[in-house]
Amino acid sequence: MPDMPATTVFTIGELSRRTGLPVKTIRFYSDEGLLPPTQRTGAGYRLYDAHALARLELVRTLRELGIGLPEVSRALARETTVRDLATSHVDALDEQIRRLRLRRAVLRAVLKRDSELEEVKLMNRIAQMPDEERRRLVDEFWSEMMEGLDVDPEFYARMQSAKPDLPDDPAPEQLEAWIEFAELVQDPGFRQSIRTMSERHSTAREAGEYEQPTKAQQENWAAWMTDARSALDAGHAPDSPAGRALADAIATASARPDQDPADPAVRYKMADGIAVGADPRAERYWQLLATINGWPAIPSKQDEVQFLLAALRAS
Repeated sequence: MPDMPATTVFTIGELSRRTGLPVKTIRFYSDEGLLPPTQRTGAGYRLYDAHALARLELVRTLRELGIGLPEVSRALARETTVRDLATSHVDALDEQIRRLRLRRAVLRAVLKRDSELEEVKLMNRIAQMPDEERRRLVDEFWSEMMEGLDVDPEFYARMQSAKPDLPDDPAPEQLEAWIEFAELVQDPGFRQSIRTMSERHSTAREAGEYEQPTKAQQENWAAWMTDARSALDAGHAPDSPAGRALADAIATASARPDQDPADPAVRYKMADGIAVGADPRAERYWQLLATINGWPAIPSKQDEVQFLLAALRAS
């Protein structure tokens, strides 16, 4: 603003032209005591000097930032500083932005699923869960999966230790992943699937038939997935030479000393063991957890696993 004589005075209309604010708004600020008139004309019309113009610009700036009239009044009266106002307002805006992001995540989920009203309410509640409740949800899930069963405690401890940990400022895809994850671990069908896996695991342990994945299986799994993907990309069927070669490799590496890797019954049993853990929802569980926690993305291997299973059974 160019310097002007301190004696220069303006009517409300002139203030409006200089600032772009409506006359009604300036009059309201004046009535509220935020912009006291410098003097009045003989007819009682309000006049304002250059200091009042600068004060009006400050009021407009603070209001555009969303600061309420009482706070603006205190700032003008030097009861608080602009820095204090900015600090408290940033905190309020951060909370507002957080809530808006939560709302956006819920609405995106609604659009994707064409959800009913009750489901929308549930998603909104899930989105706003505090960290402690999110972790408790996972603890309760795995506790139910193990309850009353003879399971490998080390394995299930690893499963239970991986918990959703949303950052303070989560990305939209992290919030959406959290909503889907929470729905997944509460889905009765998924819970029954994982519980069934745990029961089979427990039964095998009790019968002395439980076998940890062999070192060869652990070391070669990624390579087998790569071979399965190559066969799929080339259009090979599970009973093709490529499929048989893959099945041979898996059977040879996985068979115990007392098993014949060429025996179809042995291969069927291997396939059944792999299939127990091949529920695509279990894979989705870890994919969502990776998104929530900012881990590297976990690509789906369902096509490769199904090819592998079919190859074992076809041979």
